Amino acid sequence: MSARNPEYDFAWCPGCGDFGVRRALEWALEDYTSDHEIPHNNNVIVAGIGCSGNMVHLLEGEQPFGIHGIHGRTLPIAFGIKAGRPELNTVVVAGDGDFLSIGAEHISPAAKRNLDITCVIMDNGVYGLTKGQSSPTTAFGQLTSSTPFGKIEQQLHPLKSYMTMGVSFIASHYSSKPRDLAKFIKMGMDHRGFSIVHVQSPCTTYNDTYDILKGDRKKGIEGTAWIVEDDHDPTSRQAAEDLLERPGVPLGLIYREERPTLEQEQEKVRSAHPGSSPAEVLETYAV
Repeated sequence: MSARNPEYDFAWCPGCGDFGVRRALEWALEDYTSDHEIPHNNNVIVAGIGCSGNMVHLLEGEQPFGIHGIHGRTLPIAFGIKAGRPELNTVVVAGDGDFLSIGAEHISPAAKRNLDITCVIMDNGVYGLTKGQSSPTTAFGQLTSSTPFGKIEQQLHPLKSYMTMGVSFIASHYSSKPRDLAKFIKMGMDHRGFSIVHVQSPCTTYNDTYDILKGDRKKGIEGTAWIVEDDHDPTSRQAAEDLLERPGVPLGLIYREERPTLEQEQEKVRSAHPGSSPAEVLETYAV
């Protein structure tokens, strides 16, 4: 429950990774509005359904404009916002179950159009809000409430999928380092085109992967998260693909490609083929 929404029960479990993502998003929005000298409500947050969807209700401080949409349809809503108000900084917040299952069909079209929005994806490897069912990023063989004998579907590799679909900005991080994460979210906002910041955001109730990501020497766990080296060239597709062949979770900027956005391409068409004004169109109906 929050002060802004006392009639609803919006909450995350203690220790949820989404708290770190929230703080990182708040810092990124503060920096973006300051750098671009725009009002805070010129930022729009579009959320889907799931634990990640609570983000629009739990942000603290100055509020962006928030839309709590429907499951898997954050990208069509964001597309509509950018079509009508292209000057708004539009940010999608979604989870792995929301964005990469029912919502997956919208990723490729948005990438091919190079829609100028930023997506912050909170990946906890389960459907947390509905009590821990298997999601696209759940590990093969993992026991969940919907796979009591082990998951029999292969685990999706989101970063490789984004590369294949043509996403023009791809970063990867995790929720335990909100200051660092904020920098990559801000980079995604500054990028002109379709950007995705994929965040490992552990679910402490149904899929607690903190030790797996960070490591624990006492338990003999090495840790799967590793920092992308400074000499990695994110403008090289081959370098990005090679990096994603390494095991574990990379923390850093994976890929960045500068190419025209959908709005820029539309402007080229309008300039080359100017249409008739409303008055001229009406004149064609005159007898």
